[in-house]
Amino acid sequence: MSSFEFISLTIIGCAIVTWISRVLPFILLKKMSLPQIVVEYLSFVPVVIMSALWISNLFIQHLGHLPSVNWNNLLASIPTVLAAILTKNLLVIVLVGVFSLAFIQIIF
Repeated sequence: MSSFEFISLTIIGCAIVTWISRVLPFILLKKMSLPQIVVEYLSFVPVVIMSALWISNLFIQHLGHLPSVNWNNLLASIPTVLAAILTKNLLVIVLVGVFSLAFIQIIF
C-alpha cells in the first residue's frame, strides 16, 4: 500500500468515526428521552468547557517555571465578560472578545 493510499484511508476513516460520534447521539436520543437529572447535569457542560478554555488562555506556560499572566487576553476578557453579563448573546460576546483582543494587540 502506498503512502497516498494509507493517508487517504486514514482521512476517510477519521471522517467516518467523527461523523458517527456526532450523529449517533442525535439518532439515539430522537427515539428516547433522558432522565431529568441527566439533562440538568448536561446543561452545565458548555459553561464548564468555556470556563476551562478561558482560564487556560489567561496564562502562558513556561517549562520548569510557574505560568505567567497573558495580559492581552486578560485585558480583552474584561469587556467580553461585561458583554456576557449585559447581553447574554453569544454573537455579541464573541464579537466583543475578538474586537477587544484585536484592539489591544494593535495598541500594545
